[in-house]
Amino acid sequence: MAGSGWLALRTMPGPGWVRGSGPAVLRRLRDAAVVRPGFLSTAEEETLRRELDPELRRRRYEFDHWDAAIHGFRETEKSRWSEASRAILQRVQAAAFGPGQNLLSSVHVLDLEPRGYIKPHVDSIKFCGSTIAGLSLLSPSVMRLVHTQEPGEWLELLLEPCSLYILRDSARYDFSHEILRDEESFFGELRVPRGRRISVICRSLPEGVGPEEPGQPPPAC
Repeated sequence: MAGSGWLALRTMPGPGWVRGSGPAVLRRLRDAAVVRPGFLSTAEEETLRRELDPELRRRRYEFDHWDAAIHGFRETEKSRWSEASRAILQRVQAAAFGPGQNLLSSVHVLDLEPRGYIKPHVDSIKFCGSTIAGLSLLSPSVMRLVHTQEPGEWLELLLEPCSLYILRDSARYDFSHEILRDEESFFGELRVPRGRRISVICRSLPEGVGPEEPGQPPPAC
């Protein structure tokens, strides 16, 4: 299923990675919700997968979460990386974060099984700062953002394997975000079949929190 979906996505004409409820929300979030397709090479995706799989496969998929936001997942926080993976993460930092932004020292790794999904939620400002950036591995998916006060305002991001997404400022604080379950996984008229999906998520520090301060629950992204 995931393979056929990937072939369909590759043949999509035009930029086609962001769609919204109207021109106003697209303008508003132009720099706050960003997709960079093809950020990774297939070799880099394989480098990350090979490094992450041994640790992830020691964990069972779970079907509840401490804040009920995720279904069908396993996750870990990782701070030690191979030299090749560190180079990839440094590229993410350069692409997504400003020179004055400090990052959490650990990287959140979230593994969704094919039937797994993330429910609409807004990450607490207590646990991560104004910017999060995630690499998508293995399976395409659709991320939906909906304004918390005006539900008619929405944005959808098409997250292909090897892509990077960035959420910052208004997209972080004023919009909920979710990863659609397989049966709802459409980008406009395009069916986006879900398979196993790994996301590798870097986060800026919350204001007033030191870089080595422990015990911060990760965002679900």
